[in-house]
Amino acid sequence: MAPRSNPTARQQRLGAELRKLREGAGLSTEQAAAVLATNRTVITSTEAGRHGVSPERVRRMAYHYDCTDRELVDVLAGMAAERTKGWWEEFRNFLPPTFLDIAELEWFAQRLRMTTLAHIPGPFQTEPFARALFEAAIPPLPEEEFEARVSHRIQRHRALDRPGAPTYTAIVHEAALRIEVGGRAVLRRQLAHILEMAARENVVVRAIPFSAGAFPGSGQSFLYAHGRVPSLDTIQLDRTGVADFLHTNTQLRKFSLQLDQMERIALTEPRTRDLIHSLMRHL
Repeated sequence: MAPRSNPTARQQRLGAELRKLREGAGLSTEQAAAVLATNRTVITSTEAGRHGVSPERVRRMAYHYDCTDRELVDVLAGMAAERTKGWWEEFRNFLPPTFLDIAELEWFAQRLRMTTLAHIPGPFQTEPFARALFEAAIPPLPEEEFEARVSHRIQRHRALDRPGAPTYTAIVHEAALRIEVGGRAVLRRQLAHILEMAARENVVVRAIPFSAGAFPGSGQSFLYAHGRVPSLDTIQLDRTGVADFLHTNTQLRKFSLQLDQMERIALTEPRTRDLIHSLMRHL
Protein backbone atom coordinates (compact mmCIF):
# COMPACT_ATOMS: atom_id res chain seq x y z
CA MET A 1 0.00 0.00 0.00
CA ALA A 2 1.17 3.53 -0.79
CA PRO A 3 2.57 5.53 2.15
CA ARG A 4 0.33 8.20 3.71
CA SER A 5 1.66 11.69 4.30
CA ASN A 6 -1.03 12.63 6.83
CA PRO A 7 -2.45 9.59 8.66
CA THR A 8 -5.61 10.10 10.70
CA ALA A 9 -5.62 9.69 14.47
CA ARG A 10 -7.43 6.36 14.00
CA GLN A 11 -4.77 5.10 11.57
CA GLN A 12 -2.07 6.21 13.99
CA ARG A 13 -3.85 4.37 16.80
CA LEU A 14 -3.89 1.13 14.80
CA GLY A 15 -0.16 1.51 14.24
CA ALA A 16 0.44 2.24 17.91
CA GLU A 17 -1.44 -0.91 18.92
CA LEU A 18 0.66 -2.99 16.52
CA ARG A 19 3.77 -1.47 18.08
CA LYS A 20 2.51 -2.43 21.55
CA LEU A 21 2.03 -6.02 20.38
CA ARG A 22 5.54 -6.13 18.92
CA GLU A 23 7.13 -4.63 22.01
CA GLY A 24 5.11 -6.99 24.21
CA ALA A 25 6.64 -9.88 22.31
CA GLY A 26 10.11 -8.48 22.99
CA LEU A 27 10.90 -8.03 19.29
CA SER A 28 12.93 -5.19 17.80
CA THR A 29 11.82 -3.67 14.49
CA GLU A 30 14.63 -5.60 12.77
CA GLN A 31 13.51 -8.89 14.31
CA ALA A 32 9.86 -8.23 13.41
CA ALA A 33 10.87 -7.41 9.84
CA ALA A 34 12.79 -10.69 9.62
CA VAL A 35 9.91 -12.93 10.77
CA LEU A 36 7.43 -11.03 8.56
CA ALA A 37 9.72 -11.15 5.51
CA THR A 38 9.79 -7.39 5.05
CA ASN A 39 12.11 -4.54 5.96
CA ARG A 40 12.47 -2.36 9.03
CA THR A 41 11.14 0.74 7.24
CA VAL A 42 7.82 -0.95 6.53
CA ILE A 43 7.47 -1.92 10.20
CA THR A 44 8.22 1.59 11.50
CA SER A 45 5.99 3.24 8.86
CA THR A 46 3.12 0.87 9.66
CA GLU A 47 3.45 1.55 13.38
CA ALA A 48 3.37 5.31 12.68
CA GLY A 49 0.18 4.92 10.63
CA ARG A 50 1.93 6.13 7.49
CA HIS A 51 1.79 2.74 5.78
CA GLY A 52 -1.51 0.93 5.26
CA VAL A 53 -1.90 -2.65 6.38
CA SER A 54 -4.37 -5.33 5.35
CA PRO A 55 -6.49 -7.35 7.81
CA GLU A 56 -4.55 -10.46 6.81
CA ARG A 57 -1.29 -8.68 7.55
CA VAL A 58 -2.57 -7.63 10.97
CA ARG A 59 -3.45 -11.22 11.83
CA ARG A 60 -0.06 -12.43 10.63
CA MET A 61 1.70 -9.82 12.75
CA ALA A 62 -0.41 -10.78 15.77
CA TYR A 63 0.52 -14.44 15.26
CA HIS A 64 4.26 -13.74 15.12
CA TYR A 65 3.91 -11.39 18.09
CA ASP A 66 2.33 -14.22 20.13
CA CYS A 67 -0.86 -12.24 20.78
CA THR A 68 -3.50 -14.56 22.28
CA ASP A 69 -6.21 -11.89 22.65
CA ARG A 70 -8.44 -12.98 19.76
CA GLU A 71 -11.03 -10.26 20.37
CA LEU A 72 -8.38 -7.53 20.19
CA VAL A 73 -6.91 -9.03 17.01
CA ASP A 74 -10.38 -9.16 15.40
CA VAL A 75 -10.95 -5.48 16.23
CA LEU A 76 -7.55 -4.44 14.89
CA ALA A 77 -8.15 -6.42 11.71
CA GLY A 78 -11.51 -4.66 11.39
CA MET A 79 -9.81 -1.28 11.72
CA ALA A 80 -7.41 -2.26 8.95
CA ALA A 81 -10.30 -3.31 6.71
CA GLU A 82 -12.08 0.05 6.93
CA ARG A 83 -12.04 1.68 3.53
CA THR A 84 -15.25 3.72 3.49
CA LYS A 85 -14.68 7.44 3.81
CA GLY A 86 -16.88 9.13 6.41
CA TRP A 87 -18.97 12.27 6.05
CA TRP A 88 -16.13 14.32 7.53
CA GLU A 89 -13.90 13.67 4.51
CA GLU A 90 -15.61 16.47 2.57
CA PHE A 91 -13.90 18.90 4.95
CA ARG A 92 -10.36 17.51 4.55
CA ASN A 93 -9.11 20.41 2.42
CA PHE A 94 -10.86 23.09 4.45
CA LEU A 95 -10.34 22.26 8.13
CA PRO A 96 -7.42 21.25 10.36
CA PRO A 97 -7.09 17.46 10.76
CA THR A 98 -8.15 17.78 14.42
CA PHE A 99 -11.76 18.40 13.41
CA LEU A 100 -11.86 15.32 11.21
CA ASP A 101 -10.18 13.13 13.83
CA ILE A 102 -12.77 14.04 16.47
CA ALA A 103 -15.66 13.28 14.10
CA GLU A 104 -14.04 9.95 13.20
CA LEU A 105 -13.53 9.10 16.87
CA GLU A 106 -17.20 9.79 17.64
CA TRP A 107 -18.39 7.80 14.63
CA PHE A 108 -16.57 4.57 15.50
CA ALA A 109 -17.06 4.69 19.29
CA GLN A 110 -19.21 2.08 21.03
CA ARG A 111 -20.09 4.54 23.79
CA LEU A 112 -19.32 8.21 24.41
CA ARG A 113 -18.99 10.10 27.70
CA MET A 114 -18.40 13.84 27.53
CA THR A 115 -17.83 16.45 30.18
CA THR A 116 -17.78 20.15 29.36
CA LEU A 117 -17.46 23.23 31.53
CA ALA A 118 -18.01 26.30 29.35
CA HIS A 119 -19.55 25.17 26.07
CA ILE A 120 -22.41 22.98 24.94
CA PRO A 121 -21.11 19.62 23.59
CA GLY A 122 -20.38 19.84 19.86
CA PRO A 123 -22.95 17.25 18.67
CA PHE A 124 -25.68 19.18 20.51
CA GLN A 125 -24.93 22.64 19.15
CA THR A 126 -27.42 24.50 16.97
CA GLU A 127 -26.20 26.45 13.96
CA PRO A 128 -26.73 29.92 15.56
CA PHE A 129 -24.86 28.80 18.69
CA ALA A 130 -21.95 27.39 16.64
CA ARG A 131 -21.79 30.55 14.54
CA ALA A 132 -21.59 32.72 17.64
CA LEU A 133 -18.75 30.59 19.03
CA PHE A 134 -16.68 30.74 15.86
CA GLU A 135 -17.36 34.46 15.44
CA ALA A 136 -15.51 34.97 18.72
CA ALA A 137 -12.28 33.48 17.32
CA ILE A 138 -9.12 35.59 17.49
CA PRO A 139 -7.90 36.30 14.89
CA PRO A 140 -11.13 36.16 12.84
CA LEU A 141 -11.48 33.04 10.70
CA PRO A 142 -11.37 33.36 6.90
CA GLU A 143 -14.93 33.17 5.55
CA GLU A 144 -14.49 29.80 3.80
CA GLU A 145 -13.05 28.14 6.91
CA PHE A 146 -15.64 29.81 9.13
CA GLU A 147 -18.49 28.31 7.11
CA ALA A 148 -16.74 24.93 6.98
CA ARG A 149 -16.31 24.88 10.78
CA VAL A 150 -19.97 25.71 11.34
CA SER A 151 -21.14 23.07 8.87
CA HIS A 152 -18.81 20.44 10.34
CA ARG A 153 -19.90 21.26 13.91
CA ILE A 154 -23.62 20.88 13.27
CA GLN A 155 -23.09 17.65 11.32
CA ARG A 156 -21.38 15.92 14.23
CA HIS A 157 -24.81 14.81 15.49
CA ARG A 158 -24.74 12.27 12.64
CA ALA A 159 -22.72 9.93 14.88
CA LEU A 160 -25.79 9.76 17.12
CA ASP A 161 -28.19 9.18 14.22
CA ARG A 162 -26.50 6.24 12.50
CA PRO A 163 -27.73 2.64 12.85
CA GLY A 164 -26.27 1.18 16.03
CA ALA A 165 -25.42 4.67 17.29
CA PRO A 166 -23.48 4.82 20.56
CA THR A 167 -24.93 5.92 23.87
CA TYR A 168 -23.82 9.50 24.47
CA THR A 169 -23.65 10.67 28.08
CA ALA A 170 -23.02 14.40 28.45
CA ILE A 171 -22.07 15.81 31.84
CA VAL A 172 -22.53 19.57 31.38
CA HIS A 173 -21.65 22.13 34.01
CA GLU A 174 -24.34 24.67 34.85
CA ALA A 175 -21.98 27.43 33.66
CA ALA A 176 -22.17 26.09 30.09
CA LEU A 177 -25.96 26.19 30.26
CA ARG A 178 -25.99 29.81 31.43
CA ILE A 179 -23.39 31.53 29.21
CA GLU A 180 -25.39 33.59 26.70
CA VAL A 181 -23.46 32.62 23.58
CA GLY A 182 -25.04 34.60 20.74
CA GLY A 183 -27.50 36.30 23.09
CA ARG A 184 -30.57 35.28 25.04
CA ALA A 185 -32.66 34.13 22.07
CA VAL A 186 -29.86 31.90 20.73
CA LEU A 187 -29.30 30.37 24.15
CA ARG A 188 -33.02 29.74 24.64
CA ARG A 189 -33.17 27.90 21.33
CA GLN A 190 -30.01 26.00 22.24
CA LEU A 191 -31.39 24.86 25.58
CA ALA A 192 -34.59 23.71 23.89
CA HIS A 193 -32.48 21.68 21.46
CA ILE A 194 -30.62 20.04 24.34
CA LEU A 195 -33.97 18.92 25.78
CA GLU A 196 -34.89 17.46 22.38
CA MET A 197 -31.58 15.58 22.23
CA ALA A 198 -32.01 14.35 25.81
CA ALA A 199 -35.35 12.78 24.83
CA ARG A 200 -33.51 10.30 22.60
CA GLU A 201 -33.02 6.76 23.89
CA ASN A 202 -29.27 6.87 23.28
CA VAL A 203 -28.62 10.31 24.83
CA VAL A 204 -28.21 11.14 28.52
CA VAL A 205 -27.75 14.73 29.67
CA ARG A 206 -26.92 15.52 33.29
CA ALA A 207 -25.89 18.85 34.75
CA ILE A 208 -23.37 19.60 37.46
CA PRO A 209 -24.85 22.51 39.45
CA PHE A 210 -22.86 25.40 40.85
CA SER A 211 -23.74 24.09 44.32
CA ALA A 212 -21.62 20.96 43.71
CA GLY A 213 -18.49 23.01 44.31
CA ALA A 214 -15.09 21.56 43.43
CA PHE A 215 -14.80 18.09 41.92
CA PRO A 216 -12.12 15.94 40.21
CA GLY A 217 -11.51 17.11 36.64
CA SER A 218 -13.23 20.45 37.19
CA GLY A 219 -10.58 22.26 35.15
CA GLN A 220 -10.77 20.13 32.00
CA SER A 221 -13.38 19.33 29.35
CA PHE A 222 -12.84 16.00 27.61
CA LEU A 223 -14.45 13.21 25.62
CA TYR A 224 -14.06 9.56 26.61
CA ALA A 225 -14.70 7.27 23.64
CA HIS A 226 -15.18 3.59 24.44
CA GLY A 227 -13.77 1.21 21.82
CA ARG A 228 -14.94 -2.27 20.97
CA VAL A 229 -12.50 -3.57 23.58
CA PRO A 230 -11.44 -1.59 26.68
CA SER A 231 -7.80 -1.38 25.61
CA LEU A 232 -8.90 0.65 22.58
CA ASP A 233 -10.65 3.36 24.61
CA THR A 234 -9.52 6.91 23.78
CA ILE A 235 -9.61 10.25 25.60
CA GLN A 236 -9.76 13.47 23.61
CA LEU A 237 -8.83 16.56 25.59
CA ASP A 238 -10.67 19.71 24.53
CA ARG A 239 -8.18 22.48 23.80
CA THR A 240 -8.46 25.46 21.45
CA GLY A 241 -7.03 24.67 18.02
CA VAL A 242 -5.59 21.26 18.88
CA ALA A 243 -6.75 17.87 20.10
CA ASP A 244 -4.79 15.60 22.39
CA PHE A 245 -5.65 11.90 22.07
CA LEU A 246 -4.64 9.83 25.09
CA HIS A 247 -4.83 6.07 25.52
CA THR A 248 -2.31 4.73 28.02
CA ASN A 249 -3.77 2.48 30.71
CA THR A 250 -2.95 5.05 33.41
CA GLN A 251 -4.63 7.88 31.50
CA LEU A 252 -7.72 5.80 30.74
CA ARG A 253 -8.15 4.84 34.38
CA LYS A 254 -7.64 8.40 35.62
CA PHE A 255 -10.20 10.00 33.31
CA SER A 256 -12.69 7.17 33.74
CA LEU A 257 -12.57 7.66 37.52
CA GLN A 258 -13.06 11.40 37.07
CA LEU A 259 -16.16 10.79 34.96
CA ASP A 260 -17.50 8.33 37.52
CA GLN A 261 -17.15 10.97 40.23
CA MET A 262 -18.80 13.61 38.05
CA GLU A 263 -21.76 11.31 37.43
CA ARG A 264 -22.10 10.76 41.19
CA ILE A 265 -22.44 14.50 41.90
CA ALA A 266 -24.39 15.49 38.77
CA LEU A 267 -28.12 16.08 38.90
CA THR A 268 -30.39 13.25 37.80
CA GLU A 269 -31.88 13.45 34.31
CA PRO A 270 -35.28 14.73 35.58
CA ARG A 271 -33.62 17.36 37.78
CA THR A 272 -31.39 18.39 34.86
CA ARG A 273 -34.47 18.90 32.70
CA ASP A 274 -36.02 20.96 35.50
CA LEU A 275 -32.89 23.13 35.66
CA ILE A 276 -32.89 23.71 31.91
CA HIS A 277 -36.60 24.61 31.92
CA SER A 278 -35.93 27.04 34.76
CA LEU A 279 -33.10 28.68 32.85
CA MET A 280 -35.29 29.01 29.75
CA ARG A 281 -38.04 30.74 31.71
CA HIS A 282 -35.62 33.46 32.77
CA LEU A 283 -34.32 34.18 29.25
